[in-house]
Amino acid sequence: MMNWLFPCCQIRSRHLLFVLIVLAWSGCAAPLRAQELDKPVQNIDEDITAFGYAPDGRIAYAVNRPFKTKQYDLEHDDIWIQDAGGKRRRIFIGEKFQRGAAPFTYSVNSFRWSPNGHLLLAELFTTTVEETGKTVDSTMTLVLDENGKEVHLGASDNVIKDAADASWLIDNATIIYLSEVLKPKILFSFHYVNRTGGPPGPVFEGRTFLDSVPVPGSNVALAVERDRNLSGPPRLQRLELLAQDDHELATLEGYDGGLYLSPSGTKIAYYLDREVLEIRDLTNPTRTARVRAGYGVFRWAPDESRFLLKRSVEKKSGDLVWIDLPPLTARSAADKEPPLVAQPTPIPLFHGLTFREFAISPDGRSLAVIAPGRRNLAVYPLPR
Repeated sequence: MMNWLFPCCQIRSRHLLFVLIVLAWSGCAAPLRAQELDKPVQNIDEDITAFGYAPDGRIAYAVNRPFKTKQYDLEHDDIWIQDAGGKRRRIFIGEKFQRGAAPFTYSVNSFRWSPNGHLLLAELFTTTVEETGKTVDSTMTLVLDENGKEVHLGASDNVIKDAADASWLIDNATIIYLSEVLKPKILFSFHYVNRTGGPPGPVFEGRTFLDSVPVPGSNVALAVERDRNLSGPPRLQRLELLAQDDHELATLEGYDGGLYLSPSGTKIAYYLDREVLEIRDLTNPTRTARVRAGYGVFRWAPDESRFLLKRSVEKKSGDLVWIDLPPLTARSAADKEPPLVAQPTPIPLFHGLTFREFAISPDGRSLAVIAPGRRNLAVYPLPR
């Protein structure tokens, strides 16, 4: 009997049942100010596992490709690029990607483009079969150019092992990535590697972080630091990654993920807990606002007046809603009363239909979504 080895088991019938339940609920209770969307302006009819916008609007996307060996059914994603005009080309054939003699399977988690738009980082979730038959999961980052050519990192190959959330510095040569310190995915440390040569090394050695987000057009990252024993409070830090200088912006009352920088780079948002988002002004960190939104994945609207929230965790399906943001107000250390938590009414999109992934284009004009099931990629004008 053929062995099956898949990194992400998907029970499509459950996805279908969930969509039917949401549709039934939507028919019973019409959503407030639900926004109609026309037919997509672009549609990529493939089984897409991940995608990422380039600075110029191109889209890198991964397509699930199963194939058979004598012992296993494997999945190795292909990687494609679609240009702004809709022309598509495959730059990477997954079946040809091999790592030693051990059989393995992988899917692409995410993409990150270089500032100049010519280089690409693809984070892979892999499952490898050891000689004993045991399977081992891991994360690695694949480095390619825009034509799919392998980008070798010094004397090594084009893969960074155990690397998560990798990003480029503005020299388009240095890669900063996170390495897991406390499992499962609780604390991380920063590391770097340069594609022009030299050994990799630590950044802010000995320090540990819960999360980070790069600041576009700079060598700066914003990160939430916490000590290795998890005894102290989380602290929001501004990190100069090359100079390895830091500046503490605020001590946080809590942190539960979802660190996102606004398009202007002047505000940061994150979850304090599983319900409440906090927004903080980076030019004056005492100015904050809180909003009860429910846990999920969110992206800033181009005008920074609201969020587009997918009400589910990463890689899981949920409906999309707009969340209006309250004004930010300053607080002093002497304030005893806790900040007010706004409770805006969510404004649904697509009448409650669910989506697995979404992204707003860099120019703020388009909304790209992946539906569950077939997982094709559809691009719509961003609703205003």
